[in-house]
This record gives sequence, C-alpha cells and structure tokens, in this order.
Amino acid sequence: MNALLVVGMGLLGLAWGFLVYSRKAAQWFGVDPSSPTPAHRLYDGLDYVPTPTPILFGHHFASIAGAGPIIGPILAASYGWLGVFLWLILGAIFAGGLHDMGSIIASVKHNGRTIGELIKCYIRPEARVVFLLFAWITLVLVIAAFDVIVAKTFAKSPPVATASMLFLVLAVIFGLLRKKGLGIGLLTLLGLLGLGIAIWLGFRFPLALPQRTWQLLLFAYVFLAAVTPVWILLQPRDYLNAFLLYGLLGGGLLGLIFHAPQIRLPAFTGFSNQLGPLFPLLFVITSCGAVSGFHSLVGSGTTARQLDRESQARVVGYGGMLLETILALVALMSVAIFPLGQYHSLLKTKGPIAAFAQGVGGFFSSLGLPFKIGVTFAALAVSGFALTSLDTATRVGRFTLEEIIGLHTHPWRRFLTTGLTVALAAILALTGTWKSIWPLMGTANQLLAALALLALMAWLRSAAKHYRFLQWPALFMLVVTISALAFLIAKHWQAKHFVLVILAFGLLILALYISWMSFRPRGGLPKGSCATGVESGPEDRP
Repeated sequence: MNALLVVGMGLLGLAWGFLVYSRKAAQWFGVDPSSPTPAHRLYDGLDYVPTPTPILFGHHFASIAGAGPIIGPILAASYGWLGVFLWLILGAIFAGGLHDMGSIIASVKHNGRTIGELIKCYIRPEARVVFLLFAWITLVLVIAAFDVIVAKTFAKSPPVATASMLFLVLAVIFGLLRKKGLGIGLLTLLGLLGLGIAIWLGFRFPLALPQRTWQLLLFAYVFLAAVTPVWILLQPRDYLNAFLLYGLLGGGLLGLIFHAPQIRLPAFTGFSNQLGPLFPLLFVITSCGAVSGFHSLVGSGTTARQLDRESQARVVGYGGMLLETILALVALMSVAIFPLGQYHSLLKTKGPIAAFAQGVGGFFSSLGLPFKIGVTFAALAVSGFALTSLDTATRVGRFTLEEIIGLHTHPWRRFLTTGLTVALAAILALTGTWKSIWPLMGTANQLLAALALLALMAWLRSAAKHYRFLQWPALFMLVVTISALAFLIAKHWQAKHFVLVILAFGLLILALYISWMSFRPRGGLPKGSCATGVESGPEDRP
C-alpha cells in the first residue's frame, strides 16, 4: 500500500475530529469566549500571562511534543503498522484531543488549578495527594530520562548542541523585545533568521563536551527555566522551536507527497512478539501520539494560566494533540517503508530515533535536499522535542510539588520546589537508576491520562452537564493500563525484579483506588468551595 494514501486517510479523519467533533466537545465543556480568563484576573507577570494564540500554540505544542510520539509508534510498529495507525487516529480524536482540551478548560474554569485540585474538589480530598505524588514522581522520572537523552544527543552531535544553546540566547532576546512592544510579525521574521544563523553556526563551531558535563549543564538550565518568568525564556523558546517542528512535519509530508513510497512493513505481524501481547502493550507503547497523561499536567499546569480567552483551548489543546498525531504518523511511515527485517535491524543497531532520522532523511531527499542534511535536521528537531519536554516537565513538577507541600504563598517556594525536583532527577540520572524504572513509564503516562479523564468526568457530572463522551475513553484507558500493569507485575516477578514489581503494584492500587472513588457518589469538597470562572476572586489563586 502507498504511504501517501494511508497518511491522507489519517489526515481526513483528524480534520473531521477538529472541524466537527471538537466544536461539539467545546460546547459540552462550556467554553465561553466572553468569560475573563485567570491570565487576566490573576495576572502576575510570572505564570499568569495572557498570550496570543500563535505564541501560546507554539509554546504548548513544543512542550507536549517530546520524543514520545516518535519513539512510541516506531517501537509499536513491531506489531504491524495498521494497529498503530488506527489507534493514533481514533485515540487522538476520541480520547487524546478531549483529554487535552478538557484539561485546559477545566483548569481555566478553576483559576488555573491543576488536575490534582479537580480530583480534590470532585472526587475525594485524600485522592488529590495520592494523584499529585504519583504525578510528581512521574515527572521526576521524565526529567531524569530526558536529561540523559538530550545529553547523549549533544555529546554525539556537537553541531546540534551549539545550535540548541544559541536557541536559548535567541529566545531571551525574543522575549525581551516582545516585552518592549515589538510586533509579533517582525519578531517572528527576526527569530526565524536567528534560527537559521544558529543552525549554520552549529555546523561551523560544534561544541564538543562530555555527556556528564552536558547532563549537569542541562540540570542547571532547567532550574533557571522553571523559576524565571515564562515570557522571558520558555514561551519564546518554545514558539521559535515550534518552527523546527513545523519544518520537520512540512518537509516530511511534502516528501511523502513527492516520493509516495510504498509501505513494505507488514500490516500485522502477530498477536505477540518480544515486547509481549498486542493487547494491551500496543496502546501503551504507542503512547503520546494518541493520548498522553503528561499533556494534562502541561495543559492545567502552564497553558491554562496563559489563555487570553477560553476559545483558545480548542485550538491549542485539541489542535495541538492532533498536530502531535500527525508527527506520530510521519514517524510511523518513516519505518513502515522498510521491510520487516530491515526495520528490526535498524532498531537493534541504531535505535528508534536514528531509524526515524534515516526515514525522514529519505523523505527530504525526494525534495532535492542532500540525504545527510535531512538526517541531521531530523536529529536536531528531535533534540528540540526532548529539550522542551525537559524544561516543561521541570516547571510542571514545581507546580505539582507546591500543591503537595502547600507553599503557594511562600516567597521562595519556586526555588525550593524546583530545587527538590531537579535534585532528585539528577540523582536518578547521574546514577543510572532511572533505567530500571523506564519500562513502566509508558504505562504510568497512560494511567495519568485515564485519571485525568475521570477527574474531568467528575467535574462535568457535578455540574449536571453531559459527561458520557468522556466515560468511554476513560474506561478504555483504565482497562488498558490495568491490564498492562498486571502483565508487567507477572513479567518482573518471573525476572525477580522485585523493585519493579512493587512499583507496578503501587500504580495498580492507585488506578483502582481513584477509579473506585470516581464512580462513587460525589465525595469531594462541599458544593461551592470549588468556585469556577468569574465567581472566584484573587484570593482563590492556586
């Protein structure tokens, strides 16, 4: 089958999801463009900052689009490309898009509170601490893992390291000029010119440092990124970095159009392989391209506090999820063009990111670009994905730990909570401990998504609004994650990896506990104590 035909069918499905289904879902969520958002009512110049849609979309998309939507579909393709393709499209439309948009809207309706606060309000107060602690530990693992991934990339590709460091300087200049009132159009042109110069300088002056040095420098960077105002570094860096992602997507799609390669990977390879059974592992491994619990932490932890108006949630949340799915489709096609034997050989010898870069390099070469440049550009874009996930996870980890400890009014709270988050991640990364827990990350991420959907469902149910459209994806995700955890417990028990058994069992208990609480009669805070919208005042600031 032709890869272009498959991608075309996928794009048509996603277009229906955005143009039709997301509009209906926005009505169910109660989106009101005229209602003042927390970014206006609680403006502080640090986290609560009204932001234009293009910048907010770039910031949000670059934050959620880590390496997951690339690595996940490529690994899951070992079951065949068809199952991954169907889950990407159906999962994004009926689960991931709702999850992301709903997390932002619910947070906006509650003064920028996170999903953990919604669990406290509408499920059980005690469930909030359990959820937040689990979310924080997950974020720490993400920070540790991505620190290693980015540091390895920088150590092996010095030109990428130089360009990435120059991006940071460019972002600060961009943020300062925007604060001075320079127009977004002119700033974007200057920023894109700066990106081109940074990439050119990266090839001319490669910055070669050991991996351990890069790990330490990256931890210092994410600490600063988490405690500084969002407009001076994260917003502009993510906005400009998003153009790398757009270039990768655009070039990949154009390459597919002009090259129109044939899919040589089998559509289906069997119900089980070296990874385990197709159900539930295909859904867990594919992960971020269809639905990701990390997105709820980004949406409710950062994006919701920057919305200029509620209607942005549909474009930024639902639209951002679908664009990530398109990235996942390109990643899937980048390996689906290889025969099964070559696919396995690439994964074994080079890994999924290198396999992706080689496939996309072929797409770019069909546009007349040298194959080597296409491969290098793809590697640079992937490192950008990972770096944005790294700094965003740190900032969201700061918010989450603040909620657990209750230091919202403490003047040094962001330094203390960021320091604790980064310190624990550094211990895991520098000692290599994170590697033993990484196999559970996909399941933990999907479990976060299921719990976030349950929290959104409880909110709508409490407000006597339609919530059934969330019930079915929430139940499906719970079945998937509980089944995956049961499989992992049995697998690690046989391998005598008892630490992983305990962790997987703990996640299983968490899933069952919050699920049971979600479907019981309302047990959250008294009605009226979780004020929403303009009914809340500045004193309700999270």
